[in-house]
Amino acid sequence: MLNPYLTPDLHGIGGRIKVRNDDFCVQEIPLYVPSGQGEHVYVSIEKTGISTFQAVRRIAGALGIDPRAVGYAGLKDARAVTVQTISIEGVDPSQVEALDLAGIRVLSVDRHTNKLKMGHLRGNRFTIRVRDVPKDAVPVATQILDILARRGVPNYFGEQRFGIRGDTHLLGRELVRQDAEAFVRRFVGMPHPAEAPQARRARQWVEEGNLASSLDAWPRGMEDERRVVRVLLDHPGEWTRAVRSIPNKMLKFFVSAYQSALFNQLLAQRIASIDRLQKGDLAWIHGRGAVFVVQDAEQEQPRADRLEISPSGPLYGYKLTMAQDAPGEAEREMLEEEGLTLEDFRLRGLKFKGARRPLRFPLREVKIEYDEGLLLSFSLPPGCYATTVLNEVIKPSEHAAEE
Repeated sequence: MLNPYLTPDLHGIGGRIKVRNDDFCVQEIPLYVPSGQGEHVYVSIEKTGISTFQAVRRIAGALGIDPRAVGYAGLKDARAVTVQTISIEGVDPSQVEALDLAGIRVLSVDRHTNKLKMGHLRGNRFTIRVRDVPKDAVPVATQILDILARRGVPNYFGEQRFGIRGDTHLLGRELVRQDAEAFVRRFVGMPHPAEAPQARRARQWVEEGNLASSLDAWPRGMEDERRVVRVLLDHPGEWTRAVRSIPNKMLKFFVSAYQSALFNQLLAQRIASIDRLQKGDLAWIHGRGAVFVVQDAEQEQPRADRLEISPSGPLYGYKLTMAQDAPGEAEREMLEEEGLTLEDFRLRGLKFKGARRPLRFPLREVKIEYDEGLLLSFSLPPGCYATTVLNEVIKPSEHAAEE
């Protein structure tokens, strides 16, 4: 699911990322400092080679608590070394300090009054090594990054948003369309080569109608899939019941991925001019998260040139404010092509109000050096993907074509 580049005229440097976990390091930039008081224990952890979801499950299991008692400000890659803060309600700090879990190291423990929630961070600092590139890749990468720093980085949702199978958005689409059967058939069927052999086997059993064999074949960590198969065994053909056996948090993730995919498509349509305002745009005010209707694009453009404001795109939902004029027409056309209305995002137990998202984001604190490959460091706002920056520098589609 490669998106068009902002710098298509500049060849990428190629190379490999994430050869080792420590080739991709992420450190959260916190929004606030814990107060030292309160019922929520704030834990700074360093995790290696596991996802945020996996870390939360391991920590909750070790403490004997519900994973829902654990809060976090953002989801971090599995194939990386990441430092992030989580909050845990109603536990003794000494219990947390004593944790000894694979892939997780407790760095510090404090207290605060509220649970951490998604978005409760100022941004993320990345240090990424691109291996198998020559030293003369440095000036090429510098030229690309200079353009990104000046024009802004395309605010695509990264490919990790769409899962190892690349289909979380398709699952979300079926939920929004309320096609429970299509959702379930994709959720537990359709083997994918990127998955582990055991998972592919379990899916193949489903495809062949052998649900009993599938039930015992699912690997650890795929309890939701196993639960759905159990429901189908006990209640054949009750697709909606099977969907409702999946935790709401996971279903929300799928619908969110669908919103993300539609946003990416609209961004791709405007990629060549993401730094240019149009009449009718809902301009995003960086630093405030507010939007306003652009009445005079020429008058507002100097603010866009300074990266104070940017065009925005839709994360569709039933209360979304659409852009006007030509930008709004493009947003309405996409929804019509999907055969949906905004009201379709008002689902049972899954109400998606919708939001605006800037089409680009600022790139800050950029550093480049050569150390066992190209070593890049930069800071991004929350919710923005480092892979978008890397894709512009590496141009993976160019090198895939060469191979």
